[in-house]
Amino acid sequence: MTKILLVEDNEMNRDMLSRRLIRKGFEIEIAVDGQEGVSLAGQVHPDLILMDMSLPIMDGWEATRKIKGDAKTRSIPVIALTAHAMSDDKAKALEAGCDDYDTKPIDLERLLGKIEAALKIAKIAV
Repeated sequence: MTKILLVEDNEMNRDMLSRRLIRKGFEIEIAVDGQEGVSLAGQVHPDLILMDMSLPIMDGWEATRKIKGDAKTRSIPVIALTAHAMSDDKAKALEAGCDDYDTKPIDLERLLGKIEAALKIAKIAV
């Protein structure tokens, strides 16, 4: 079963997205801030991380930089999730190390396509 770490501070978003992904057959681990996301990435080594960019304690950009800067977690694909749809936000997320970017509100089919693509690339790279 594919394990996804969902790093999301908004309870409603977290609950809605995690339930929808579980129904699609994914195992979900949850972190509520960037610091917890970095810690859990190292502990549970998920197949993929969905990273909200606007997080308390440590934002998603810094959390992604830490994950991608650690040899143990750098190969985990990270998809940025943000309500900010500006082109410079996408560039900022990719520069921080995110492998892809998606906007909120989440379009599940679009996100599933990005998850599938990122997992295929990660498996090829291994």
